[in-house]
Amino acid sequence: MDPVVVLVISLSCLLLLSLWRQRSGRGKLPPGPMPLPILGNILQIDAKNFPQSLTNLSKVYGPVFTLYLGMRPTVVLHGYEAVKEALIDHGEVFSGRGSFPVPDRVSKGLGVILTNGNRWREMRRFTLMTLRNFGMGKRSIENRVQEEARCLVEELRKTKSSPCDPTFLLECAPCNVICSIIFQNRFDYKDQCFLNLTQKLNENVKILSSLWLQVCNSFPALIDYFPGSHRKIFKNVADMMQYYLEKIKEHQESLDINNPRDFIDCFLIKMEEEKGNPQTEFTFEALVNLVNDLFGAGTETTSSTLRYGLLLLLKHPEVTAKVHEEIDRVIGRHRSPCMQDKSSMPYTEAVLHEIQRYVDLVPISLPHAVNSDIKFRNYFIPKGTTIITSLTSVLHDSKEFPNPEKFDPGHFLDKSGKFKKSDYFMPFSTGKRICAGEGLARMELFLFLTTILQNFHLKSVIDTKDLDATPIVNGFFSVPPTYKICFIPV
Repeated sequence: MDPVVVLVISLSCLLLLSLWRQRSGRGKLPPGPMPLPILGNILQIDAKNFPQSLTNLSKVYGPVFTLYLGMRPTVVLHGYEAVKEALIDHGEVFSGRGSFPVPDRVSKGLGVILTNGNRWREMRRFTLMTLRNFGMGKRSIENRVQEEARCLVEELRKTKSSPCDPTFLLECAPCNVICSIIFQNRFDYKDQCFLNLTQKLNENVKILSSLWLQVCNSFPALIDYFPGSHRKIFKNVADMMQYYLEKIKEHQESLDINNPRDFIDCFLIKMEEEKGNPQTEFTFEALVNLVNDLFGAGTETTSSTLRYGLLLLLKHPEVTAKVHEEIDRVIGRHRSPCMQDKSSMPYTEAVLHEIQRYVDLVPISLPHAVNSDIKFRNYFIPKGTTIITSLTSVLHDSKEFPNPEKFDPGHFLDKSGKFKKSDYFMPFSTGKRICAGEGLARMELFLFLTTILQNFHLKSVIDTKDLDATPIVNGFFSVPPTYKICFIPV
């Protein structure tokens, strides 16, 4: 038979199979747009603004609907009620981690962020316990953050009020805090190794939010056979893991099981305790991946929020002036801010919440999956189905936050000016997969931002009306735009 005919028949069969597979499940799954063969609904998604595409589709199909990203059905949860019902009311079933092909290829099912089942439970339990033992939520970690805030201020002073891009300095500060927990040491801001690590991390976040990575995650077959920026992620992570490996080996050589110095030591001790267990999850490879997870999660989200925060404070000088006034009244100029101050600073607390709400840093969170078959709102969702939760739809809910597209700290203040909590505030997601480092991130944001504003006035190099806070990409991550700022000593 002619090879061309064989090819045409084969492609036709593939198309028919794809159509059959997609249509056969649609009577059970929630409604959604009709998918194309192989491509699914990829052409109905604006890759430059994925969260807005989900909002547009929810207006047609409701708060729970199905998308095909390639040939894979994905159930989307849009709006507070749907997200809460799934992640909190049915938290155990929706606590699985969904498919995320490019990062999955990096982690190989290890670590804590992308793992599932017993491995995830063991790694998360160990991570939370160890972080608490090393001060998470305690005065000891607060002292570390305060010290790093002072180091950050000294570096900002070295700019001598000249225009600067704050990206690197704001990345170094939270990175040093997590490094002190993992490696027991911080880096000098001019350390070349430190610079390389943070640059690779920053680059990976931008690539993960790019159009090409969305294509790769929808069509995983491309990952192995096509060139592209996903290979740069693999190279960057390999380089970073090589560094972690060297640090772990140094720890092994100087380990004192009776006196653990940091997170790595605690894991190595646990490995020794589990040596006789053939099913142990505590392996050398698991440790490298866990360190990679903690390093990335403990650095990039906080640093990006700080960059966004300073940009928004530049753009809204009236807000900045009120924060300065509250800092002067509650803290003054002669001591470092501390967490105890927060309860006396409702406006600053509202500003920090509004920054996180407004920037919507991780718009669709990480993908979830259902651990078992479930009937959800009269729909049948089979075990293993990937779930996307639109955090944008919760953080920008117009009923809870009037004029959600406007930056307004009043969203978190009552009529008497007191701080007002909201169940809709979930930038760290919610339920069993909520960010393990939420407490540390909140502490860092408060202490870093108040310490900066205690010591500096912020000055824009262009008219504040011309400042644009629109993210440069808005896929997996809302990547803040670059800008220049002057730090003028108070």
